[in-house]
Amino acid sequence: MTFFGLHFQDIVFYTLATILLIAGLRVITTRNPVYAALYLVLAFFTAAGIWLLLEAEFLAIALVLVYVGAVMVLFLFVVMMLDINLDKLREGFWKALPVALPVGGLMAVEMVMVVGARNFGVDVVAAPPAHPADYSNTAELGRVLYTDYLLSFELASVVLLVAIVAAIALTLRDRRDSKSMDPAKQVLVKKADRIRIVKMEAEVEKVAEKNDAVDTSAQADDKGAK
Repeated sequence: MTFFGLHFQDIVFYTLATILLIAGLRVITTRNPVYAALYLVLAFFTAAGIWLLLEAEFLAIALVLVYVGAVMVLFLFVVMMLDINLDKLREGFWKALPVALPVGGLMAVEMVMVVGARNFGVDVVAAPPAHPADYSNTAELGRVLYTDYLLSFELASVVLLVAIVAAIALTLRDRRDSKSMDPAKQVLVKKADRIRIVKMEAEVEKVAEKNDAVDTSAQADDKGAK
């Protein structure tokens, strides 16, 4: 099925790509951080649609479930708990623009130079061959991820762990009820500062004398009752 010389799959791709670019621009240009997070959710959904066109169903589902369902909720909670002062963040924005534009342009040129010759060529890439019925892109992805890209996968997990710790530290900063500790002070702690050993004499109670006293009191009670 073609429309204006384009296949239906091409029209879906260009539509999703346009929405993805607009959502990505709105993430960095909107002033409200909550709106920026919501635009990022839209970008994730459209990226998942593009991955479905590439027959990467597992990546598309993982992007929706993990990033949209968990990570973005975490982002929204962190943004709300940080109580960001938007007016203070916007101060000095235009002053840094003359430096930010050349740096951003240089980074864009470097990215094009690195991946442009390999991925932005003029050669038309043929469609991938059809896979057999028992083909599993999840198994293929796991094989490649834990063999060829094992180091990158481990580095990404470390980066995510550092990001979680940083988010918790930023959330609990300058709060009276937070139980934060200074690692520098913890290292300097000595045993004498935390532990006090008290020597006490042991008290030994004679069991026989205690039993005699109990018997005497019992006899006295019996006599009184008579």
